[in-house]
Amino acid sequence: MKKPNPAKDHYRRLRHLSCETLWFEEVPEFDHAAGSARLDRVAVVRAVGVVFSESGTPAQIALAREWLTGLLSDPEEKIRRYAMSALPKLAEGPVGESSLLGLFETSPSAREKSHVQKTLAKIGGDAALEAANEGRFDPGLVRRLQANVARNQSPGTIRLEERIADFVRLQIRFHCREGLEDFLIGEIADDSKLAARFRVVDRATGLVIVEPQAALSLSELYSLRCFSAVGFAPRAPTDSPPGLESIASAIASLQGILQILTDGAVRYRLEFPDQGHQRDAANNVADRVYELAPMLLNDPRSALWQFNISGDSGSLEFTPRLRPDPRFAYRKRDVPAASHPPLAASMARLAGLQPDEVVWDPFVGSGVELIECGLRGNGIKLIGTDLSPEAIVIARENLIAAGCRAIPLTLECIDFRDYTRVEGLERGSVSLVITNPPMGRRVPVSDLREVIQSLFGAACAVLRPGGRLVFVNPLPLEPRSLPLKLEFRRKVDLGAFYCHLEKYVRLAD
Repeated sequence: MKKPNPAKDHYRRLRHLSCETLWFEEVPEFDHAAGSARLDRVAVVRAVGVVFSESGTPAQIALAREWLTGLLSDPEEKIRRYAMSALPKLAEGPVGESSLLGLFETSPSAREKSHVQKTLAKIGGDAALEAANEGRFDPGLVRRLQANVARNQSPGTIRLEERIADFVRLQIRFHCREGLEDFLIGEIADDSKLAARFRVVDRATGLVIVEPQAALSLSELYSLRCFSAVGFAPRAPTDSPPGLESIASAIASLQGILQILTDGAVRYRLEFPDQGHQRDAANNVADRVYELAPMLLNDPRSALWQFNISGDSGSLEFTPRLRPDPRFAYRKRDVPAASHPPLAASMARLAGLQPDEVVWDPFVGSGVELIECGLRGNGIKLIGTDLSPEAIVIARENLIAAGCRAIPLTLECIDFRDYTRVEGLERGSVSLVITNPPMGRRVPVSDLREVIQSLFGAACAVLRPGGRLVFVNPLPLEPRSLPLKLEFRRKVDLGAFYCHLEKYVRLAD
């Protein structure tokens, strides 16, 4: 039988309290306690770091940061260690640096000195870097502090418009949801400029690989909308045997490309997607990369680039960490169960374009499907309905941010089954119904089967002959005795489950 752990139980209780309760009740009790009673309450230090980092206001975080910094001078080593562990969660830039440096010099504890260095690696700045360059710390701390200083002085940006010929040394790997590969390949083929600059060489589940034939820019790659992430990998495998040394050499060899594509210091992070957390391996690779290419700075906290190291072979791929994705920066806010934008873009491509397009999304959510349709052509009227008043507000904000202000737009907070009450949804007035209905996973749905059948009926009523219904169908249902002809069906991965992306065409009565 597992023994009870009062300290862990205490933390679990504190972890679920609000910032206000922690600050006005638990922190004063800890501050006023003495001796063993104070040590028994030390979990509040850890809880403040976690809870305030997740839900604190800027003012609350500033107060908590000041309190934690003060604890670095506490007479109890355990409390100082807890403060050192909590402080990086709330710190932006060097915080408590002088206290940490003084503690490193005066503490007789090797364990505490190690904790000081770990904390400085996360939040240290110029003073710590100067001390590290003087040889006062472990050699590996220098590169971490250089990344901190570079991040604080000039966060840097990725140059999207820089066109470089060095891309021809690389494979470009477009990752997408399973089932959307053909939409991405079609999107490439339809762009005559891109089609002339690279060719598709391979595809796999959720992956399309292309090889550049001419100079390219990241902005040209991000003109495509049906992929989730783009990565770059050497065209030919390295002759070196697989291992951390060959990985470090491969990363160092990309220094020139990364410097061209980065405005400011090149900061990167390492991930092992199929191997779990690999802290020691990541540190070993980062140390070796720093020896080979000191202009590349490993920065796990806030990097511009990410290297993904996969499998026993050590295959390598690097990808830009763009937040937000420049293609979907219009998403000012989202709703629960909002559509994945590349899926919405694929749906818009599947729908195609008709003259004098009138588009209705019965479950408009955050407006992503309407936006992707609006971005594809002119002369469109957009109509969105949703039961949620908040969704209507959010959809309007996103549509305006996407530049769809000039497109005639109607948004109504109403049940889609009451479509006859919405102007523009008269019988035979719509050319396209496009939607990603609620699946009942994150948004409760009392009778999903009835909702899907009602969607078929409403779409059939408002669509003109030749109009299309494009939607993600979560159930094995088809329209019953309705003039809707199935034209396309494809299983698509929605992250945790599969549905079918379907397209129906409205036949004449």
